[in-house]
Amino acid sequence: MTSHQSTQTMKPATAAKKLGVYLEATPAEFQEGVVSRTELNELQSNPPAWLQELRKNGPHPRPVVAQKLGVSIAGLARGGITEPLTTEQIEALKQELPEWLQKERATQAEVRKETVRIKERDAERARRDDDV
Repeated sequence: MTSHQSTQTMKPATAAKKLGVYLEATPAEFQEGVVSRTELNELQSNPPAWLQELRKNGPHPRPVVAQKLGVSIAGLARGGITEPLTTEQIEALKQELPEWLQKERATQAEVRKETVRIKERDAERARRDDDV
């Protein structure tokens, strides 16, 4: 019995998410087709001009905007940011540093500290359990 290896494909929305780009800003042929795992790997390792441009200037999807601003996606929503932003708009927000952004960055910093504390606590517990 021979096994037939089928090509894995994904919807354009999934591929755009994996590439970190806003689907609606991608070329029509990308939006209308399916993307194979091989094609995705090629786009990641050898991005075409349109992908390089989107990654550099946007518009960027919310996860990328949140990462560039140093906040959570929920923090973006609390700050009233619900649409994709360009790199220029993100930089303007960083310069303006509105109160909501300052607050969300502080919240995110606390979350990171707490995550590290819990990880260290769990590692210590695991060491103690190993010693027993």
